[in-house]
Amino acid sequence: MKLQNKIAVITGGNSGIGLATAHELKQQGARVILVGRKPDAVAAAAKEVGGDTLGLVADVSRVADIERVFQTIREQVGRVDILFANAGIAKFAPLADSTEVLFDEMFDANLKGAYFTVKHALPLLTDGAAVVFTSSTVVHFGMPGASIYAAGKAALNNLAKTLAIELAGRKIRVNVVSPGPIATPIFGKMGLSEDAQKEVGGAILAQVPLARFGEAGEIAKAVAYLVSPDATYVTGTELLVDGGMAQG
Repeated sequence: MKLQNKIAVITGGNSGIGLATAHELKQQGARVILVGRKPDAVAAAAKEVGGDTLGLVADVSRVADIERVFQTIREQVGRVDILFANAGIAKFAPLADSTEVLFDEMFDANLKGAYFTVKHALPLLTDGAAVVFTSSTVVHFGMPGASIYAAGKAALNNLAKTLAIELAGRKIRVNVVSPGPIATPIFGKMGLSEDAQKEVGGAILAQVPLARFGEAGEIAKAVAYLVSPDATYVTGTELLVDGGMAQG
């Protein structure tokens, strides 16, 4: 129960890594607030995590939604001790086929959303709070078709370093967890056909030294470490949880 009495906000919390992390933090004593785009999925996830878990609906690509969510948290809870800025999307296209619409969609969700999530959470963050961004192992190597996705995630890595220094005066720690290929629903939302998914999945798997996809629960445990008292001297860093993929 290392997180007893902590208030944890998780964006993208109704599925995949976000939901697994909600279960992990709840198990360690935190009260969890889940934020997601789909009302039914958010309600179901909050019920699944159980207890006093709160589910709030917002699209983090819309700053007005983010503001509204943290106003609700201010009114109903009053503070935030842990912020997991996890919401994001993954769509891939080669440079020649990329569009402004795709670029804006990806950056609005993956970078702008994370940036303004922290900005609007800041007045509620307690001194000594912990912030974690979800990045990706792809920032460490070139992956054809991933130029927009990887660029946005690389920006998150630098944002964490910058905010770690900027917020250090309040002892607020800011870190990044970078998953490798994880068996989550996002893999099926890349806009690929089933056959293409299998082909891409096989190609990715061949690059992982541990020769398997990771599980969402493994990322959740990494996040739980970064926000726990065990990591009070850890800030501005990236924790790779990728089966060795970035070292290949």
